[in-house]
Parts: sequence; C-alpha cells; structure tokens
Amino acid sequence: MAKLRITQVRSQIGQSQAHRGTLRALGLGKIGRTAEHAETPELAGMLRKVRHLVHVDGERV
Repeated sequence: MAKLRITQVRSQIGQSQAHRGTLRALGLGKIGRTAEHAETPELAGMLRKVRHLVHVDGERV
C-alpha cells in the first residue's frame, strides 16, 4: 500500500474556513508540519482542495 508524506509549506492565514478545516483533518496546521497517510480516493480529494498549501511526497511500502 502506498503512503504519502504531506508537508504544509504555506500559511493557512487568509484561506477559507473549508481549507483550514481540511488542513486540520490532514493533521497539519503549522508550516513545516508533516503527516503520513495511506493513499485513498478521499485523501486525493482533500489534497486537491489544498494543493496550493502543501507538498506531497510518495513512498512505496
């Protein structure tokens, strides 16, 4: 199963409430914070929503 490492690279200040909620659901919230999640269709939708705020690295496990 593929895991994705997601790192927040831009601030959530000035973003919509929905974007801030998505970052919170991903386990982020501060610049430089990193979270790992399994690659799922739900995660892909969340990342599409905040793609301008995060950097995604993929790993094969």
